[in-house]
Amino acid sequence: MNKIILADNQAIFRAGTAKILAMEDDFRIIAQCAEPERLLPAMDTFRGATIIFASALKLPILQVVEKARNTCGHALLVAEIGEPVQSYFDAGVDGVMHRSVSGSALIDCVRRVARGESDIRACGPEDLILEEDSVGARVRDRLTPKEMKIVALIIQGCKNKEIAMRLGTTEQVIKNYLRSVYDKTGVSDRLELALFTIHHRMLAEAATAIGNVLMDIH
Repeated sequence: MNKIILADNQAIFRAGTAKILAMEDDFRIIAQCAEPERLLPAMDTFRGATIIFASALKLPILQVVEKARNTCGHALLVAEIGEPVQSYFDAGVDGVMHRSVSGSALIDCVRRVARGESDIRACGPEDLILEEDSVGARVRDRLTPKEMKIVALIIQGCKNKEIAMRLGTTEQVIKNYLRSVYDKTGVSDRLELALFTIHHRMLAEAATAIGNVLMDIH
């Protein structure tokens, strides 16, 4: 059984990753960390685990890698979309996957890192990346500005009540908008919407930019 520690400040991506891995018989999620200071103590507690941690946590990479080695574990980094990754391999991580990784590629990457392989990258062929960009661009262009703001806040892990407060409206209005968003994206719930957004670069980049503006406002 491969023990997994997930460390990511994006709640939706963390939940989506946990859901994908939990469907496989050889993975067990033993800890989840939303704050960077929780990861190193968790590694001491759960020795021999594969650590999946996000670059967004701004952790000292060399320290995480050294701790993984000392606890007989492995280190797999989640990079932001479009982020260069060579420096992470130079620092000694065993693998890197971008947030846009597909579910099947994610499973394969984690499995290979967990069995001790190194220099593992979760990336698909160029034609798949272009296809995903095209889909993301089409969906981005179909969503209204208000719908894009809601998508941006959902991938940050906000609930309907918080989204309504930030946008100066009611929860019922947000629910109405979400039904429209679900129809336009072909998903059925907020987790699927978040994963759909993260896995389509053009849409994810637009949502991230809007989310950063909303965070600055608040």
